[in-house]
Amino acid sequence: MIQRARRLEPIRGFGIDQVAAAADGPARASGDWPVLRMENLDTDLPLPPEALPETVAGLDEPRANSWLPFTGDLDLRAAVSDFTAERSGHRYDPEAEIVLTAGGMEGLLNSLLATVNEGDEVIVTDPTYAGIVNRIHLVGGVPKLVPFLAEEGEWRLDQDALGEAVGDRTRALLLMSPSMPSGGTLTEDDWTLVCDLCRDRDLFLIYDAAMERLLFDGRPLVHPLRFDGMAERTVVVGSLSKEHRMIGWRVGWVAGPRRTVEDAGWVHVYNTTMPVGLSRRAGAAVLRGDQGHVEECVAELERRRDVMLEGLPGWPFVRPGGGWSMLLDVASLGYSAADASRELLEKASIAATGMVGWGGPVAERYVRFVFSAEPVERLQTIRERVAETPLAAAVESRA
Repeated sequence: MIQRARRLEPIRGFGIDQVAAAADGPARASGDWPVLRMENLDTDLPLPPEALPETVAGLDEPRANSWLPFTGDLDLRAAVSDFTAERSGHRYDPEAEIVLTAGGMEGLLNSLLATVNEGDEVIVTDPTYAGIVNRIHLVGGVPKLVPFLAEEGEWRLDQDALGEAVGDRTRALLLMSPSMPSGGTLTEDDWTLVCDLCRDRDLFLIYDAAMERLLFDGRPLVHPLRFDGMAERTVVVGSLSKEHRMIGWRVGWVAGPRRTVEDAGWVHVYNTTMPVGLSRRAGAAVLRGDQGHVEECVAELERRRDVMLEGLPGWPFVRPGGGWSMLLDVASLGYSAADASRELLEKASIAATGMVGWGGPVAERYVRFVFSAEPVERLQTIRERVAETPLAAAVESRA
């Protein structure tokens, strides 16, 4: 019998597709409530104003349907350079230090393949997006989990555990703030520790910047490139999928030190070959356009978060500091993540995904609720939906 490739042995599924399939099933169509779709990181928030007209305007341009340039249109790379410099204070050379990718996740995989050897450890938080954990496995790396701690209803990075996690096999830290799926954010003190560790132990920082401005409650953006000595060891991975809500355009990028980005570029060429040409013109226009729509997006996401928390007082949610989603500690209610997810769908018509495979023992306590894809009017039904469920009874008995 042909054996399965060993690199796939640690790979686990998302859980998202199973929840989505169940939510789409015939049993749900006849329920008392239309299903709240909170299982996947989609959004109903409007696109940037330039996105659609600039996409249409660019369709007839020859460059929209060409293999070249393999590393992406230079005008879009220049827009990425300006965009990143405004946030970080560091300007990348668009010709030599930026590669365009088909979304941020391709950028992360390329960055890992360009920096991580088989058996190297890559430090990530617990929980972390399953797509990140499994990409580390795919390149032969070993995810080293550092917990986000839930304290007084909010997330805090375990700094002691982070310091202890760095060892002789550590090659990189892969971090984002706000983090997926928790919405946990890194403070100035957290970033100071991260940067000290990277410099002292000669480590890469792979920084997923896709959500960096989606911060709630007036939190400031703290960019790791503003710390001394980090530009030469930081790989920035960005995209238009989160802050700009352009999921289907698949515009991403890798920016970093020239040699590392050159290596990531070769990985890109021999994997995807080229970024999405049809998105080239719109991507540049959106990055150069007025960014006020991002502030409006943040305000609406924060409002939706608050509606959720106010609608289910006493439920053991951990309040996110940013992002598109929040986590419910179902283990504290005596539930497994799978059982809680199943009950929410069957009893309350709420599609929410258990976090098994999204890290380790911390993640497995939780079910994720994505609030970016449902309007406030529908989120306001959540208390009535869950009122008669065994989960609600467990919350009451816990009070």
